[in-house]
Amino acid sequence: MNKTELIAALADRTGVQKRDAEKSINAFVDIVTESLVNGDKVQLVGFGSFEIKERAARTARNPRTGEELAVPASKAPVFKPGKALKEAVKN
Repeated sequence: MNKTELIAALADRTGVQKRDAEKSINAFVDIVTESLVNGDKVQLVGFGSFEIKERAARTARNPRTGEELAVPASKAPVFKPGKALKEAVKN
């Protein structure tokens, strides 16, 4: 499912117009993004949580040349599914 299909499904289920559903989805994405940028965790009980994972600096190796490369520390957004979501997908 892509964003357009998600907007259509949300509009269909809630009975709102597609442009309103699109505004809602865009607002949700913006809020989650802003929260993660500020270092906050976003939890949706039963669905999952969005958070930032810090990756430590490390040394990697180029498989073609064998040369060692320094990979700097970084931050990455991650999603951890909640128990209810895991169970729904499992069954």
